[in-house]
Amino acid sequence: MRSNKVEIIKVTTHVLKEMKNKGEKISMLTAYDYTMAKIVDLAKIDVILVGDSAANVMAGHFTTLPITLDQMIYHGTSVVRAVQRAMVVVDLPFGSYQGNSKEALCSSIRIMKETGADAVKLEGGIEIKESIQRILSAGIPVMGHLGLTPQSINKFGTYVVRATEKHEADQLRADALLLEELGCFGIVLEKIPAKLAGKVTESLTIPTIGIGAGGATDGQVLVLQDMLGLTQEFSPRFLRRYLNLNSLISEALIQYSTDVKNSDFPNAKEQY
Repeated sequence: MRSNKVEIIKVTTHVLKEMKNKGEKISMLTAYDYTMAKIVDLAKIDVILVGDSAANVMAGHFTTLPITLDQMIYHGTSVVRAVQRAMVVVDLPFGSYQGNSKEALCSSIRIMKETGADAVKLEGGIEIKESIQRILSAGIPVMGHLGLTPQSINKFGTYVVRATEKHEADQLRADALLLEELGCFGIVLEKIPAKLAGKVTESLTIPTIGIGAGGATDGQVLVLQDMLGLTQEFSPRFLRRYLNLNSLISEALIQYSTDVKNSDFPNAKEQY
């Protein structure tokens, strides 16, 4: 019996489209460093996103806005060194593409040349049309991002579900079709009604990746530190914690400290 699964050596834009066509779901997670990226890649996660969420989980900022292009390149380079199978997508950070398509192209070229990543991701629709066109004209694959766009959080003023009103839902549908028409290879749909995400997914030939957008998208993405339970303060409805590493690591650290103070570590076998 033939398998519906796509045989994958290296995940590419072509592979992702094949997966959508065959109905095979796409798995995507964030990673920001070599050690974790290697584990994620060996687990055969399809896409690794070097997200600007590094500003939150790695640097402790409240929003994603403070992270710089140089910092994104640092994280991207660390991840790419570890990865053999997954597609690596790097977020363009706030201020590196909005309102200036030439700067968007220069930012994207730096990411591709300096990190060795496979693609970049931008937030927004028609308002960043020119930036997307310029980046694609250089042969750089672009992933879109619609719905809740964290780089615009100061405009929204809240992290509530987006596109619940008809006018915003209509604009999101139009933006999704525009991104496909421009040449984006995929779109992240963040925190929008599941029914809307399903309709958008059906209307596109390129894959959609959901986060808080229900199960009808072509794939799912979560922040690695969230799904492993390293972070505890962030608990949206869409987040499933597969481990509680926060607790496990805390127990290990307490045991280590106890062993050191009691002279139980190192023991006779642990020294030269």
